[in-house]
Amino acid sequence: MADRVLVIGSGGREHALAWKLAQSPHVKQVFVAPGNAGTADNGKISNSAVLVSNHTIVTQFCKDHNIGLVLVGQEALLAAGIVDDLRAAGVRCFGPSAKAAQLESNTTFAKAFLDRHGIPTARWKAFTNPQEACSTDFPARVVRARGPAARKEVTIAASKEEACRAVQEIMQDRTFGDMVVIEELLQGEELSCLCFTDGVTVASMPPAQAHKRLLDGDQGPNTGGMGAYCPVPQVQQPSHL
Repeated sequence: MADRVLVIGSGGREHALAWKLAQSPHVKQVFVAPGNAGTADNGKISNSAVLVSNHTIVTQFCKDHNIGLVLVGQEALLAAGIVDDLRAAGVRCFGPSAKAAQLESNTTFAKAFLDRHGIPTARWKAFTNPQEACSTDFPARVVRARGPAARKEVTIAASKEEACRAVQEIMQDRTFGDMVVIEELLQGEELSCLCFTDGVTVASMPPAQAHKRLLDGDQGPNTGGMGAYCPVPQVQQPSHL
């Protein structure tokens, strides 16, 4: 493990990564860029003002501070190819390439990938025309903007009218891109099972469940940052985890 590690991001995920990395006797210092209040001057952990959107500047920062490993948590930067650029400059970096990051950042890419490889997924269609999007005949719909920052721009619509309102809002405000994806709403428990891999070995993490809807009884709007809990009582934990 490297003596100095740079974690890129500012959320609770990056905070948790930095917290755990700092516990390792092999890690001397953990920088978090841009970080948050919880990662500011906390033992081995400190925030950095390095401009993470400029990959050249990040690369130089890593070389100037003898960073042995970079971990990238921020989805938009992964989609922008920061891992590719750092690796090309000889900086060790943990995270998916820009192409692989599309599975998270590009809804149409991810859904087409699932269909192409026979992985079960909800029925879906992508639209650039709001009138056509409103014509989908799924009994209940999930309306998603497609853009890289649109993972949280999701509406669970119980009626065609509600879905059309969501489509109009997304398509008229081009902040989230110029395409909308309509999916069939699947009912039931939703779990996340994440894994670490080096391309050969796969190490699974315990399943977790995110807090998705704002209000009790799943009646509120969908959220994108309310946290998660683990272990999940609905799933028996594998004995090796």
